[in-house]
Amino acid sequence: MNLSVKELFYSLQGEGGRQGEASIFIRLSGCNLHCDFCDTDFNGGTDLSAGQILARIRAFPCQWIVWTGGEPTLQLTDDLLVFFRQAGYRQAIESNGHRPLSGLLDYTTVSPKGNTGYAKKNNPRVDEIRLPVQNGDLLPSQSSLPDAGSYFLSPVFAADTRSTQANIRYCVEQVKLHPEWRLSLQIHKLIGIE
Repeated sequence: MNLSVKELFYSLQGEGGRQGEASIFIRLSGCNLHCDFCDTDFNGGTDLSAGQILARIRAFPCQWIVWTGGEPTLQLTDDLLVFFRQAGYRQAIESNGHRPLSGLLDYTTVSPKGNTGYAKKNNPRVDEIRLPVQNGDLLPSQSSLPDAGSYFLSPVFAADTRSTQANIRYCVEQVKLHPEWRLSLQIHKLIGIE
């Protein structure tokens, strides 16, 4: 049960419904998409066994793991989820929704990109939808997305401040026009933490 791990760190969840909660982030290598706005380096990585990962995360006083990537479902299996559950951890995932999510997860976030129909087909119900939005993007109808407890618009943080601010203003206006959505800022970037 080895995983290719890009990085492993302890921080606060910076966005979405669990924003502000202490979490252990395990970023897995690889992705099945190549989004032009992606801010994550998910190439490369170190092969680690489940036991090696467990030994590293035991140093943190937290029982929440966030599996992220790239796309964590390319590597994450039910056997691994059971292993970490039996070790006492609750587990969340951040996925693009292209593949079905395991029923063993405690919290599921789907962040669909492009055509959203695949996300609903593969995952009819999730805890949250977190939609990355750039200035001028058209919002999908919520009926085209999986049923979720919360629907968030997440402004893309661009390389330049002007574009980032335009993305934030656009999301604020969209939430005001479509109050079924909520705003989710990446506070970890605003306050300068991982």
